Amino acid sequence: MIRSELIQKIADDNPHLYQRDVERIVNTIFDEIIEAMARGDRAELRGFGAFSVKKRDARTGRNPRTGESVQVDEKHVPFFKTGKLLRDRLNGK
Repeated sequence: MIRSELIQKIADDNPHLYQRDVERIVNTIFDEIIEAMARGDRAELRGFGAFSVKKRDARTGRNPRTGESVQVDEKHVPFFKTGKLLRDRLNGK
């Protein structure tokens, strides 16, 4: 499901809300999750999962084409850990 499909689904399920308001709500939620992660904080949606940031240390990698050693800089990557409710639903419990 993509963002526009999510907005449409919420708007269809809630006819008393205007689609532009639903779009603003969805965008605000995503923006707040992104801002929290940019600050290094964790964003948790109970039952769904938690978004966090993990740090990957600098390392020496290898170019797969040439086999040459390449220095890879330290970086921060997004990480998602599923919640118990989501994990149970996916496993048919």
